[in-house]
Amino acid sequence: MLRSAHFSLPPAAALVAAALLSLTASAQPDLKREGNGWSRTMTMALPAQPRLRIEAHGPVTLEGGVSDGIVYTVKVSVAAADEAEARRILEHLELRFVSGRGMVTLLPPGGRVRSTVWVKAPRLDAASISTTEGGVDVRGIDGTLNVEAVGDLHVDRIGGDCSLFTGGGDVNVGHAGALRCTTRAGRIEVKSARGESTLTTDGGDIVGGQMGGPVHAHTGGGNVLIVAASGTVDASTGGGEIQVVRAGGAVTARNMLGPVTIGGASGVQCENATGGVRVSNILGPMRVSTAMGSIVASLLGSRIADSLLATANGDITVAIPSYVGVTIRADNELSDTMRRIASDFSNIRVRRQGTHLVADGPVNGGGPVLQIAAAGGTIYIRRQR
Repeated sequence: MLRSAHFSLPPAAALVAAALLSLTASAQPDLKREGNGWSRTMTMALPAQPRLRIEAHGPVTLEGGVSDGIVYTVKVSVAAADEAEARRILEHLELRFVSGRGMVTLLPPGGRVRSTVWVKAPRLDAASISTTEGGVDVRGIDGTLNVEAVGDLHVDRIGGDCSLFTGGGDVNVGHAGALRCTTRAGRIEVKSARGESTLTTDGGDIVGGQMGGPVHAHTGGGNVLIVAASGTVDASTGGGEIQVVRAGGAVTARNMLGPVTIGGASGVQCENATGGVRVSNILGPMRVSTAMGSIVASLLGSRIADSLLATANGDITVAIPSYVGVTIRADNELSDTMRRIASDFSNIRVRRQGTHLVADGPVNGGGPVLQIAAAGGTIYIRRQR
């Protein structure tokens, strides 16, 4: 049978908790055979507190806002030679908790056994979960959430700031406030976040949906996709594709091996080692460079400031609509033919200057200076219709 729980409630509350423990324990089924092991399920009911902490040794599932009190259920499993050995191990296990000062701390069994924890809780101002084994699934926390685990993490409907760490697994976030996610090896996917988000993985893709603040997304090797950010975006990858569909602030992108696409931002700073770059709908300065790859810049929907596009090996194409005024200054180190700079605008004349080809002049009445520099390939200055 279960041993007494450890807690620090007032005497009257302690008697109630002990009675609940006794009733729930007596209702539990005996041992169950599961594959090569045995399991036992135990349940405890506790009074509500605004804050909850769980220190576990296996998978944890927590749902807040669904009960008046805390319902604490644990399935403990153990590999044993026979039922008698399993019974000797499991019947001495207890559900432990500590309660006081507005917080309940749940302490499921560990050691030789594996514990799977389910908790249903009332509205919570804060929740904190740590586990040495397995993933974590948390939903419906009104306030802040902190998780440290070693498996996959799934969280949704988090009203406050959210800090998630896993030593190895994917991170999936539905809706949260400000967000900090770290995984040593896995994918991070966020549906929406209301505040600033920092998303970091040593190896895996990062996907951000509706991001309500600045975004910092960094992966050692994987793709980065940010659908919409109301603030700035800082993205980097050691090898993959970076795509920012729309950002309310400036975008900074660094890619060691792969392309970058930016569909809208208040400015762009992009540095690529290897990979092409495509930018459009930019409302501010552009500084785009790649050591190896082509650059395509559409000024449709743009109001750029002074900008630079540069590649050491690749073509550069700039498409300029009739309502965007810029001043072109183009330089191509490759001058084997005058066609290395091709312009649709008659006043942009190509000429030789030493060993380079250069072209400059106003387009649509002139405006911010757009420098275009190529060390190899062709520069195209096109009229966008």
